[in-house]
Amino acid sequence: MLLSFGCASRDYVRQQIEPLVDRISKLEARVSSIETRVSALEGKIAEIDEAKKEASEARSLAQEAMNTARDCCAKADAAVSRAEAAANKAEAAANRAEEAARMAEAAAGKAGKAFELQQKK
Repeated sequence: MLLSFGCASRDYVRQQIEPLVDRISKLEARVSSIETRVSALEGKIAEIDEAKKEASEARSLAQEAMNTARDCCAKADAAVSRAEAAANKAEAAANRAEEAARMAEAAAGKAGKAFELQQKK
């Protein structure tokens, strides 16, 4: 009788452990689920990091393209200025040529009249 009070029976230990085993099994399932979710999140974080890297590269390329476009615009503006200056010079030369043509026509008219007067004499 003394020995039966000092030792726990197998059935008693089983009754005490079974609820713990169930709780541990449920906790293991939750931990497994959480680990799966963490792995998925780590994958998404890696994708986000890659996307950030690509966005940074795209931003760099866009900045480079913008700088090139600005350079081209500056060169185009300079070319337009040179073209306008050349057009102004050409217009001035055309005006001078027209004036010279009028003067030559007037001179030709005078020469013709002078020739006629010489012929009449």
